[in-house]
Amino acid sequence: MGKYLSLNSRMLKITFLGTGTSQGIPVIGSSHPVCLSEDPRDKRLRVSVLIQWDNQHCVIDCGPDFRQQLLRTPIPRLDALLFTHEHADHTAGLDDVRPFFFKQGKLDVYMDQRVEQSLKIRFGYIFQEEDRYPGAPELRLHRVEKDRDFSLGGKQITPIQVLHNTLPIFGYRIDNFAYLTDVKSLPEDQIPKLKGLDVLVINALREEPHPSHLHKAAALEWVDILQPKRTYFTHISHLMGFHQSVESQLPQNVFLAYDTLEIHSN
Repeated sequence: MGKYLSLNSRMLKITFLGTGTSQGIPVIGSSHPVCLSEDPRDKRLRVSVLIQWDNQHCVIDCGPDFRQQLLRTPIPRLDALLFTHEHADHTAGLDDVRPFFFKQGKLDVYMDQRVEQSLKIRFGYIFQEEDRYPGAPELRLHRVEKDRDFSLGGKQITPIQVLHNTLPIFGYRIDNFAYLTDVKSLPEDQIPKLKGLDVLVINALREEPHPSHLHKAAALEWVDILQPKRTYFTHISHLMGFHQSVESQLPQNVFLAYDTLEIHSN
């Protein structure tokens, strides 16, 4: 949307690398009409987003489709990788950061303690200090903590702790842009961090309620509470329905994100 902005601008450019839920769309073996849709907006890789400003390239979450996503949306370097939580659809592509490591050296990766512990089990060869496999990427780890902002590429990053069912996970605010995925509930003490937004990205899984994700009606309730200028739904299941028909029923300034969509935020 809007006028193209140079990457030298301090304004954020956001590219949705993936907007699907944990199975992606189409779901393997499914004959659901949305899975058979020919509309490219109904084909969704696992959820991930690229944020660019100046010459910075930051990715939030790298799931199992990460390689495919960055072949489709190439970037010259990766300055930071931020994790929301440890689930496979958000982390399984960690090994695919290797081309950036070979090109630029150690990579800055941001995660909380629980995510670090999980990844050390699942990607032990990346984290081991002795007898390292020579092809393993090296990571420079940064700890994300609730209510402690950090600086990245000249921007202030505000972690926002939300609940994924009962699991505390993180979203992030950069300037007036906030990215929240896999949210089921938002603690009251985090709400002030989400005021005055230009763009809110938040998950909306499907029409029916779900135990660990917001469904469409619940996500719209948060839009009413937070009052961002624009909202984009992500982490979308095939059970939400066809992109075109769902988006046509959404309120003004609320949209369904789709893979490769580019937007800008102040």
